[in-house]
Amino acid sequence: MVRVITVDGPSGAGKGTISRILAKKLGFHYLDSGALYRILGIAAQRHQVDTSNNKGLVTLAEHMDIRFDSSETGGLKALLEGEDITQEMRTEDTGALASLVASHPLVRSALLKRQRMFATEPGLIADGRDMGTVVFPDAVLKIYLTASIEERANRRYKELLAKGEDVSLRGLIEQVRTRDDRDMSRDASPLVPAEDAVELDTSEQTIQEVTDTVLNLVVFKGLFNSSVK
Repeated sequence: MVRVITVDGPSGAGKGTISRILAKKLGFHYLDSGALYRILGIAAQRHQVDTSNNKGLVTLAEHMDIRFDSSETGGLKALLEGEDITQEMRTEDTGALASLVASHPLVRSALLKRQRMFATEPGLIADGRDMGTVVFPDAVLKIYLTASIEERANRRYKELLAKGEDVSLRGLIEQVRTRDDRDMSRDASPLVPAEDAVELDTSEQTIQEVTDTVLNLVVFKGLFNSSVK
């Protein structure tokens, strides 16, 4: 059985950063499940499929021409129909689209098989919102990261300012709150910690502190020896 470690949580909790670090240290594959929903949102816009069009979204989800490659900087590059959409995929507008398309149960079902195909040797770090509850319920370790709405919005605010974007912190706080409400209250795979997940609040912790805590859990579970640290 392929070893899978899931890292779930709301936007801005640090799950993407921690997951990538963890995958590199363990030599595991990495699945950014949110990227699939973001790409689907972009595809829906380009093919003029409304986010309320369940059937149209499912068709897109089943037939999307997508590929993930390593970028020159070592990051993840996303291609839709051969076009690099990595930058577009990370905008706030695309994030909002992803949350909308992800609310459809049939869309989530259509992407489920694709996500599970990432679980190959030597192992997988799966980052998302329902990795431990739905996609990989038998994962050997489940982590749920969270942080206050204000802290998560502030992290995003600093990130966007660094990119030269003119943004409102107050507006970002409302966006984060709205997305949380939608993700946590949807009927299909709502954002909740798995019953056997280890919950970590990252509000007042550095990336290194969170990474060390997670690696301690990996070692404690016997998944790797202390050399991974």
